[in-house]
Amino acid sequence: MARRRIAGVTVPLFSLRSRSDWGVGEIGALAAHAEWLATSGARLVQILPPHELAGGETSPYGARTAFGLDPIYVSLGDVPELDASAVDAALGHDGRAALARAREASAVDYAVVRELKTRALSVAFDRFVERELLRGTARARELEAFARAEAGWLRDYALYVALSGSHGGWGWTTWPEAERDRAGSVLATAESPDPRTPLGRGVLEVYYRQWIAFSQWSEARARLRTLGVELMGDLPFIVGSESADVWASRSMFRRDVSLGAPPDDFSADGQDWGLPAYDFVHHAAESIDFLRARVRHAARLYDRFRIDHVVGLFRMWLWTTESGKKVGRFDPPAEPHQEARGREVLAAIVEEAREARVIAEDLGVIPPFVRSTLAALSVPGYKILPWERNDAFEYHDPKAFSALSVASYSTHDTHPITAWWDELEGWERERLGALARVPESATATQREMALLDLLFGAGSDLALTLAQELTGDRGRVNLPGTVGPHNWTYRLGAPVEALAGDAALAERFARIRSLVELHGRG
Repeated sequence: MARRRIAGVTVPLFSLRSRSDWGVGEIGALAAHAEWLATSGARLVQILPPHELAGGETSPYGARTAFGLDPIYVSLGDVPELDASAVDAALGHDGRAALARAREASAVDYAVVRELKTRALSVAFDRFVERELLRGTARARELEAFARAEAGWLRDYALYVALSGSHGGWGWTTWPEAERDRAGSVLATAESPDPRTPLGRGVLEVYYRQWIAFSQWSEARARLRTLGVELMGDLPFIVGSESADVWASRSMFRRDVSLGAPPDDFSADGQDWGLPAYDFVHHAAESIDFLRARVRHAARLYDRFRIDHVVGLFRMWLWTTESGKKVGRFDPPAEPHQEARGREVLAAIVEEAREARVIAEDLGVIPPFVRSTLAALSVPGYKILPWERNDAFEYHDPKAFSALSVASYSTHDTHPITAWWDELEGWERERLGALARVPESATATQREMALLDLLFGAGSDLALTLAQELTGDRGRVNLPGTVGPHNWTYRLGAPVEALAGDAALAERFARIRSLVELHGRG
């Protein structure tokens, strides 16, 4: 993919809204949103990880699979086995009322939406078995071909989900020994699932849902290509202990430690994420092969993707308990070994990505050797304008940013600049405002246009905005270090059909597009 200066927009998949959605963003709505966002001059849409979440989880970084798409994002109106009568039968009066509330809600209610979509997809699968699978139709053969092509990850994942369901959602460490330790007789169920047995039927239903989801994803990607809009994704650093990947490949992961981050200016006690760690010491080859498989998968899903927590490829901060006290340390401890590991792992990722672009999330405390390795491999990192300052607290001019970088005011873990501006210290607003040439007594819109002008003028090849910064919204996606319904539930203010028809918003987008074009992004 040839390098070029473009503008992009970050918007989580769950945040998309359309008049036909079920209270959460859907795969089928990607193209309509990309077309609308493109009127602002954007030629790239970045989403957060779309992989299936663990039960009760809302964070896209809490998935129970590194590969499978979350069926919650399936556009049910595009499922051949579903029609209005089937949906009505699946939902019933209570379900229809819940669906109406979910559609109107300003935030995603994962529990309600997942339960409703599960009902509908179960009806769709039952119809598929009766009408297609048992009759050996062409459509049944398409599912079989998909299952064979994706067997490298799909068999383990489908079996894990089916087994988990058979045990009421309890974790794999509590399962009977044969299932917990993957006996051959158990694995055979996923190789030739029999729809006449409960477990075989459960495996087939996972196959079906993933087939539907990936088919819709392929159609959405094709439509984005016709629009000339790239899709950028996100590669989480690791999966949780309660995941199909750890169950299937537990020797590659250390579950005797907890992955996190060391103490710094933002967290005096450090951070404990409660995640396993890669066992690079004893299983480096297998761990790198796992990462290679994830990268190949990501390269199929996206044109570009961001590597979350890239410093973790060089060194991981691991928490353990020693003599009743919580202790943290780097793995590996010595910097030469950290640099060597990161160079090896990152080089493998870049090689496996092939035509897809790799971007590194290199925010926070990053050793110099990390950024020198990124530069040597031509992997861009991030430049968050409010954080780009020298020791005298003077802002760096974005025009001087390297082309090999991503410029942005914000991430999904910060306020959009539309709200962040008000939280900056007075001197910060004064200095950033002077750099952006914000007029005195500027209105909010004038200030936002000046700030976007500064961003789009950056030397970085890619300039990213949050969707909220384009629309003038102040909503936040996530507040790190907190748990609650305010995180990971943000939805756009209206369905895309209404947003695209909003005259005032169209005028704002036209002004933004002129800035994009002024700075040679297209």
